[in-house]
Amino acid sequence: MSERWFEDYPVGTTGEYGPIRVTEDDVVDFGHRFDPQPFHVDAEAAAAGPFGGLIASGWHTCALMMRLYADEYLSPVSSLGSPGIDELRWRAPVRPGDELTLRTAVEDARVSRSKPDRGLLRTRIELVGGDGTVVLSMVAMNLVRTRPGG
Repeated sequence: MSERWFEDYPVGTTGEYGPIRVTEDDVVDFGHRFDPQPFHVDAEAAAAGPFGGLIASGWHTCALMMRLYADEYLSPVSSLGSPGIDELRWRAPVRPGDELTLRTAVEDARVSRSKPDRGLLRTRIELVGGDGTVVLSMVAMNLVRTRPGG
């Protein structure tokens, strides 16, 4: 999606994007680099651990969500960053081989009173596995430019 402006995200709008595939190499690499717990980096240790096998770090799951969110939901012509997120939850483990889909629902959209060239979006996000299991949920806030001359 190359050109999307604040006005293109009305409250109630929903979307589905992806999927993105999780590989064992990516799980282990991310784990080694950022979250070196045994169930993220060592398949043998993970098999004997609390999840019965290798799982992606929750932060890796967030990064996968962000890849889909940035590529397919936000627009490079209007995205101005984010003041934060709320209600982040890792609902189920993500495993190598999973294919994840991003679901979005715009909950609130308001133009800034002090800077009317932009608005604040509040978007409910779910990252869903191929079997329908929600693996991540959160609420994102994003600053988005209004349509020029609009």
